[in-house]
Amino acid sequence: MICYLLAFIDRGNIGMASLQMNHDLAMSARVFGFGSSLFFVSYFFFEVPSNLALQKYGARIWIARIMISWGLVSACMALVHNAPTFYILRFLLGAAEAGFFPGVLLYLTYWIPAQYRGRIVATFMVAIPAASFIGSPISALLLQMD
Repeated sequence: MICYLLAFIDRGNIGMASLQMNHDLAMSARVFGFGSSLFFVSYFFFEVPSNLALQKYGARIWIARIMISWGLVSACMALVHNAPTFYILRFLLGAAEAGFFPGVLLYLTYWIPAQYRGRIVATFMVAIPAASFIGSPISALLLQMD
């Protein structure tokens, strides 16, 4: 749940960052929108291959790979200085994170008995609204920094 929370904070944070990032990097709303959508394009295309790899290598190894590569690419977003680097990193971020959600659900089906699975998945999904609750104030504080 914590990993999913961080993933959604990251997704929401890019929207908050656009308030100043677009001006600082001389990017238009169109450039930002296209770059943001590249995350979902690569996520879509790498979803199935990532899940096949999860099945081949196991959930423990593959979810760890997803989290490490996602963290590295996410940290590299601090290095964005123009539209092409923004495009590349958003695409790589989607590819790195692809397969996380279905991989965790698959992992939960292996380890959680059916009678508890609904509650566990619901608890896992609470990360989505919690990300807005936690991430928005943090983003606002970061935007106020010089």
